[in-house]
Amino acid sequence: MRSDIRHPQHSHGRAALLIAALLAAVPLGAAPAFARETARTPATGVIGIEEGQLNADYWIRQQAQPDTTILDRKAIDAQNQRLHRLDPSVHDIEHLPAKLRRAQVREWIAALSQAREETLYDERGEEVPAPTLQQLGDALALDAIPAQQATRYGMVVRRADLRTFPTRLRVFTSRGDTDIDRYQESALFPGTPVAIVHESLDGKYWFVVSELYAAWVEKDRIAEGEAKPIFAYTRKAPYLVVTGATARTVHAPEQPGVSDVQLEMGVRVPLLADWPAERPVNGQHHYASHVIELPYRDGEGRLRFSPALLPRTSEVSADYLPLTQANLVRQGFKFLGERYGWGHSYNTRDCSGFVSEIYRSFGVQLPRNTRDQAVSPAYNRIDLADDVSHEDRLKILKTLEVGDLIYIPGHVMMVVGHEDGWPYVIHDTTGITFRDRTGELARVHLNGVSVTPLVPLLFNREQPTVDRITSIQRIRP
Repeated sequence: MRSDIRHPQHSHGRAALLIAALLAAVPLGAAPAFARETARTPATGVIGIEEGQLNADYWIRQQAQPDTTILDRKAIDAQNQRLHRLDPSVHDIEHLPAKLRRAQVREWIAALSQAREETLYDERGEEVPAPTLQQLGDALALDAIPAQQATRYGMVVRRADLRTFPTRLRVFTSRGDTDIDRYQESALFPGTPVAIVHESLDGKYWFVVSELYAAWVEKDRIAEGEAKPIFAYTRKAPYLVVTGATARTVHAPEQPGVSDVQLEMGVRVPLLADWPAERPVNGQHHYASHVIELPYRDGEGRLRFSPALLPRTSEVSADYLPLTQANLVRQGFKFLGERYGWGHSYNTRDCSGFVSEIYRSFGVQLPRNTRDQAVSPAYNRIDLADDVSHEDRLKILKTLEVGDLIYIPGHVMMVVGHEDGWPYVIHDTTGITFRDRTGELARVHLNGVSVTPLVPLLFNREQPTVDRITSIQRIRP
């Protein structure tokens, strides 16, 4: 999910007592091996990483009880309920009022579609002219928002980009750096309900509000329908949960709306388990596939549902996976090497989307952006105030367990294990900085899902990454 560079606000109280208890319990210990052996550069070219560590089993074997359940289904449901009750970044769209007021719609749009102060460049490295930016503001059609409107609903039918403005224009804050499109916010996946609250000036985009995000979406990715069948779809049983990085329905020219649909890790789809053996699905026998139900958009843009085939070779489960250390590591490593995609661009994901989709395969819900994940009151949180010393931070890091989420401004990492007592993390990152054997700064442009040590990473010549940690979220008791 899209990262955010704003610092979360710090709160103290109970968090301070927790930090004090952690510091009293753990000695600092010896320096890590990567600090003692700087003369040797690993063959991987990444500090502290040997090839054997690029394997989930390496980290699972470290754990004393890797298959012990961390939170059961009841505890996860309770945690999700806390998220919905306490976290202001989560929208309860199922219970919106029957009528939406202009002020509410404008507030949603204004919170996102703000002009940027810095100079923006296009994909050719040319400055985006002021008239173009003005047209983007005009495209919001804010004056067309009625004083009151009936609440409308829809459902995502294909993976949909969420955009800051109703445009495909990609913009960047520096010439030549075309990976981070500043108008790309996130993505929504098939089967996601949305409230449709406004239309762009050209009629090609809707502004939608989903449970975890509000942004502009191309209309052909959304099918409009009634609230009752939309939310009933999300609760249908039996169902399958995608447990691979992705899964894809089979090609079906007879029903293009459900043909070659990409489903992401953690997506839940209804299973049509009683489909008659003698009845083909979209021109194909189904014995080698799961028969699932998917939404699609008809010729008038209305929501319809259809059977679709998901090959039995797809990584799916009849329920959410048990939340264990072993499964956390396995799920994270299914993305290893995938290209980093800011705001879920490149048909991949970013750092917060990466951890969200891992946890979603266990039925655990996380807010979309790092700024919201880092401060959410729904989890077992350690708040690291600015005045916590480097030494005390290191002591806290030694207490972390597999699955713990570590936040710095604009980034999140998940713990996968320890070497010599020091944490290693898996994260979706543009790159890392550290000191090479000569003491000079070295930058490795990883640009993907990577495993790295945490302690030797640097923000700049003076500041270690450890000193930028703002909070740690533990999805455990």
